Amino acid sequence: MPYLLSSVVCSVLVSVLLKLMQRRGIDTAQGIAWNYLAASLLCFALLDPPLASLAAPHAPWPALALLAVLLPGIFLALSASVRAAGIVRTDIAQRMSLVLSLLAAFLWFGERADALRLTGLALGLLAIVLLVLRPRAASTEAEGGWTGWALPLLVLVGYASVDVLLKHIAAAGTPFAASLQVAFIAAFVVMLGVQRVRSARGGPALALPALGYGLLLGALNFGNILFYVKAHRALPDNPAVVFSTMNIGVVVLGTLAGTLLFRERLSRVNLLAIPLAIIAIALIATGL
Repeated sequence: MPYLLSSVVCSVLVSVLLKLMQRRGIDTAQGIAWNYLAASLLCFALLDPPLASLAAPHAPWPALALLAVLLPGIFLALSASVRAAGIVRTDIAQRMSLVLSLLAAFLWFGERADALRLTGLALGLLAIVLLVLRPRAASTEAEGGWTGWALPLLVLVGYASVDVLLKHIAAAGTPFAASLQVAFIAAFVVMLGVQRVRSARGGPALALPALGYGLLLGALNFGNILFYVKAHRALPDNPAVVFSTMNIGVVVLGTLAGTLLFRERLSRVNLLAIPLAIIAIALIATGL
């Protein structure tokens, strides 16, 4: 259980740190770049990835290359969503990506669809709709404008796409740690290229505060993954407990962090999405 709680805390702290960076004027794009440097170093040191497996003829390099581009793109979208829509709605959208992942599992990976998981899927889709609905009178930065619903949706679709890619890579026989190591290194290179283009166009130069925040962001990002893997290893006979506790925990803790620390406001319709999301996660977990 300590591993599971640590994973939940790390996941929510990623969004909290992004919010703090924005409030303090730290360039989040630079922070995201350094995040992948920290994550790749920690992955190499703690997971001992079997990189030799990537030399196999069946290694899914196109999928790995796509993952290397998608990861930083989704992280940038996550940062923008935290700014425009807030931590609560962004974290719920991130966790509700499992609904699209489940749909993909039914359609493309041949998983069996039972009544409980289909009910969870339906409730999850309803929760997503309620989550992105905005009151017409909304006017503040965290509550108004099309970005308030478009960016959480982008986060949702993006994380579901990453999950589908990881399943495809795993199906090809590539060890998880090896694919993660390559993705982190490649994402770091991609973000360095983005930063070079930004600098050439008059964007912000590399700054020491962004480096510090980025390394901490990478530690939290990797910690979320590491503790989640350890939780599954500690509870090998209870994958549903790990899955549901992780996702429900992030929804609940993210809601508390957003409302208590940053005074984020949700409409009554948005609030209905929270219990629906929790019920959907619990129902989906019963099929694991």
